Amino acid sequence: MTNTPILSIRDVHKSYGRGQNRFDALKGVSFDIAEGESVAIVGKSGSGKSTLMHVLALLDAPTAGAVVLEGADTAGLRGSRLNRTRNKTFGFVFQQFFLTGKDSVLENVVLPLKIAGVRRSERRRRGLTALEQLDLADKAKNRALDLSGGQKQRVVIARALVNNPRVIFADEPTGNLDSNTGAVVEDILFDLNREHGITLIVVTHDEDLAARCDRRILIRDGLIVEDARRGVAA
Repeated sequence: MTNTPILSIRDVHKSYGRGQNRFDALKGVSFDIAEGESVAIVGKSGSGKSTLMHVLALLDAPTAGAVVLEGADTAGLRGSRLNRTRNKTFGFVFQQFFLTGKDSVLENVVLPLKIAGVRRSERRRRGLTALEQLDLADKAKNRALDLSGGQKQRVVIARALVNNPRVIFADEPTGNLDSNTGAVVEDILFDLNREHGITLIVVTHDEDLAARCDRRILIRDGLIVEDARRGVAA
């Protein structure tokens, strides 16, 4: 892990609505994330943790403040440039699988490559490589709806990996899984982080999952109230 921040946010605010209906989800948040870190963003429902992830992942723009990716302010990214940057840099693993059930496992995995305009033969090669990493190559032709919950989540991780991302965002990645299957999925994510150097940002209310990360950021009412590294007093 290097000390170079891959992501930085500076005094980020995010509000929804106007006037009496205005809701301030983030109220001035600042921190860096170093390349190769594993970071847990924790907090109660409505605390702002999911909003923070969406801003970090360039899925939503801040109302004020800056999101900096490898030293470059992302405020100028628009349209296709924004989509390319997000598609090339980030992978996403959500609690909801967001798989197309009638399509094959391989078709689901290569969707980011299809969006990026990668030719079909290369999509297939890279998709099968990602499935092999997750021990799912034998399921490539199966329909996604025929898989177990744990297999579906591994397909989602394969899809997140297919573009060789620098950062994986995982939003409650084990929320729909039983404890044993969830532990397997967690092991996969932390292996990708520690063995392959992929930065891992996990949004969760699961303190056991958060404890496995290098760092725990607690958000409450749109503000960071704790930022502690594992084994280091806050």
